[in-house]
Amino acid sequence: PAGGMGLEPEPLFQAWSYFRRRKFRQCSDLCSQLLEGPHGEQEPDSEYSVFQAAWSLKTRALTEMVYVDEIDMDQEEIAEMVLDENAIAQVARPGTSLKLPGTSQGGGPSPAVRPVTQSGRPITGFVRPSTQSGRPGTMEQAINTPLTARPITSASGRYIRLGTASMITNPDGPFINLSRLNLAKYAQKPKLAKALFEYIFHHENDIKNALHLAALATEHAQFKDWWWKVQIGKCYYRLGLYREAEKQFKSALKQQDMVDTILYLAKVYLRLDQPVTALNLFKQGLDRFPGEVTLICGIARIHEEMNNISSSAEYYKDVLKQDNTHVEAIACIGSNHFYSDQPEIALRFYRRLLQMGVYNCQLFNNLGLCCFYAQQYDMTLSSFERALFLAENEEETADVWYNLGHVAVGIGDLNLAYQCFKLTLVNNNDYAEAYNNLAVLEMRKGHIEQ
Repeated sequence: PAGGMGLEPEPLFQAWSYFRRRKFRQCSDLCSQLLEGPHGEQEPDSEYSVFQAAWSLKTRALTEMVYVDEIDMDQEEIAEMVLDENAIAQVARPGTSLKLPGTSQGGGPSPAVRPVTQSGRPITGFVRPSTQSGRPGTMEQAINTPLTARPITSASGRYIRLGTASMITNPDGPFINLSRLNLAKYAQKPKLAKALFEYIFHHENDIKNALHLAALATEHAQFKDWWWKVQIGKCYYRLGLYREAEKQFKSALKQQDMVDTILYLAKVYLRLDQPVTALNLFKQGLDRFPGEVTLICGIARIHEEMNNISSSAEYYKDVLKQDNTHVEAIACIGSNHFYSDQPEIALRFYRRLLQMGVYNCQLFNNLGLCCFYAQQYDMTLSSFERALFLAENEEETADVWYNLGHVAVGIGDLNLAYQCFKLTLVNNNDYAEAYNNLAVLEMRKGHIEQ
């Protein structure tokens, strides 16, 4: 067209388009250019609404780059487990504590069939954000891992790292200088305050300032905005003030029924080791939100952590009635069938995961084991081959070789089994089970000294 009009979109609209398409880096750069324009100063004044919009959009883009969903991301480190300043009952009644997972009479498989770690968590099962940290089996491993938290605090190692994102966003220093911000002024602008709060909370990881801003904003809203109460609750939770967090979440729920708030409140109860209270809360939530998948899944997880496997499987089946592509539910029901000596049914669930596009080492490893126990030997080795190809680290490779060793023992090829267990130790030299099995094989050969 003449004069080239209409080719170049308006810069702020372009930045918003980048944000909608999750291209946060380009969005942030474009907003920076707008803010460096003739009136681009750090604090957006009311008369320059374009700069206010660009400033708000940039804070949201920077937040989204490092955003982590608080509901799932809960890591209880070994330092916190040992030095727990929130312990309520030292010796809980059976069936009321997550610290005594074996107390439930749920008819689940015995620890001999489904092995557990020293902390009582099953070695196998669906890996969730809250269970990853329990991976180190010993104190030495926990001390070596970068996830270890500061002792006597309720702050996880990951939270400490989240705050470092602010150091790399801008070579000229941080985008917002928090020490010079007048938080009271921002608290009176609800739309800006919400974007700024999320920036301080997620990007800067400065919980104290975030809490200060949230307190001022909720006061400005005359304590009628449930969103701010939830944010104050999140701050208290991070600071380890669980009872204060509970009050805020309850107050927010009175004003506005929200699934997220129920999940946050349940998280507080689980951290206080009150799974029965959390279960009751989820059931009340289901009265208000019938068929809500996250609530049913929360109930199933608690039953599973209390080793009440049969109830857990029932709730996971309810999850699948509502959402038949829920990966966690399919995987958990599959593993439950496997440990209940029904490998053919487990195989159907794992095949369903494969059809849904889950494509990783663990899934092919499970498929291989199910095929082996269901006597479909032609599929077993090809599944394990694929698992070896997809293994991302040496621990995973070691697990696959260990399982292959078991398959070899099952078909009577002891030489192959010997090689497989040796390869397990090549990949992971502190694999106790492989040493044990090698010793048995050496003993069969009559090499007692080995």
